[in-house]
Amino acid sequence: MFDLVIKNGKVVTADRVFAASVCVKAGKIAAIVEPGTDVQADKTIDAQDNYVFPGAIDSHAHLNDPGYNWREDYSHGTAAAGVGGFTTIVDMPLQNEPALTDGQIFDNKLAHVSPNAYVDYCFWGGLVDYNLGTLHELDDKGCVAFKSFIGPVSPDYVSLSIGQAKEALEILKSAGARAGFHCEDYSIIKWEEARAKRKEKNDWRDFLDSRPVIAELIATQNIISLAKELDAKVHICHVSHPQVAQVIREAQLDGVDVTAETCGHYLAFSDEDVIKNGSLFKCAPPLREAAAIEGMWEYVNNGTLSCIGSDHSPCELSEKSEEAHGIFGAWGGISGIQNTMQVVFSEGVAKRGYCPTILARSLSEGPAKAFGIYGKKGAIEVGFDADIVILDPKREWEITPESLYYVNQISAFVGLKGVGLPVCTLVRGQVVAEDGKLVGRKGFGEFVKKIK
Repeated sequence: MFDLVIKNGKVVTADRVFAASVCVKAGKIAAIVEPGTDVQADKTIDAQDNYVFPGAIDSHAHLNDPGYNWREDYSHGTAAAGVGGFTTIVDMPLQNEPALTDGQIFDNKLAHVSPNAYVDYCFWGGLVDYNLGTLHELDDKGCVAFKSFIGPVSPDYVSLSIGQAKEALEILKSAGARAGFHCEDYSIIKWEEARAKRKEKNDWRDFLDSRPVIAELIATQNIISLAKELDAKVHICHVSHPQVAQVIREAQLDGVDVTAETCGHYLAFSDEDVIKNGSLFKCAPPLREAAAIEGMWEYVNNGTLSCIGSDHSPCELSEKSEEAHGIFGAWGGISGIQNTMQVVFSEGVAKRGYCPTILARSLSEGPAKAFGIYGKKGAIEVGFDADIVILDPKREWEITPESLYYVNQISAFVGLKGVGLPVCTLVRGQVVAEDGKLVGRKGFGEFVKKIK
């Protein structure tokens, strides 16, 4: 006797799509059986010939909790995640007060957020110049990776030099831990910003030009060189351009343990959207030329970019004001945790004809393996948590402010139309969202440690 059976669906794994019924017991996937098999269960969900995906894992989310809650918090951010098909989020250590840089801060954050999470969550540990002595402590607490910046960062955090990154990687190697890097060269960006600000008036092309692809490329190459030299594990965050992805691919083929992610906005939008619409489309690295989008999809498809994260980086509308803050001072970040899965399906599967397995690889299996939680999360396999998303490939949608569960209902994705929508999200066998509505229980989400 099972607790739940999901029948009449097309199960999507990393390498195939097939008809099957998924049986759940005690929050785990207990059996995967052929259609029509007589199964006894307390509850049945009819997937109605829709796709049955493994729950998506957001490798890159800024939920800003505790401390920056005018931008986002766990109750709103994890609610939005669940509605959008993310069953686990990996929360960033910055835009927290204080940043998550030692064991006591870790304990305080966990106690603060745990009553408010609708979906499961992991923590990125902080990696700054003042916490190299607490990295082992954070690893022991269960942080799945450690986040650093090689380029400029918001005032609440600290960038690392390449020398400091080298020492950090030596420490993390001894713990078997992975370091993630925001790869943009600090000196290029600061110099190009200063050059631009000498002009009488700035426009959005000035912002885009201040963060050129070469800045991302140089920083990525430097981190890969360190990883190769030290035999360390690294993760390249939010890759924005095929040139950068190619360098990562070559390193992977050379045996370097480097994983990488991109984001929904780099797979759907271009620099022209920034020039046309302004600060709502401002992010770092910035959106690139339209031709880059197609190349990025190919690197997702071939597995170079094994994760698609949201880089959900919310703010109040006033923080996006060009009048108040100027082009360079306006907040850079795109809110996308609720919409990434639908956008990736619509742009990748419906529009470009990729097999739905691309989502299972890049939204589930890839991030689970990169962050050390595969076996518990990341696949529809017996013994894994029953994190499941039923997606209707024919459901047309338009993203509206009113549909968003964020603290601030603003996003570059508002107004976008597409097809293919998550219609049911389950976390450990419990329905947390249905037909765009939150139905789960606050506090149901659990903290997930890296599997050692």
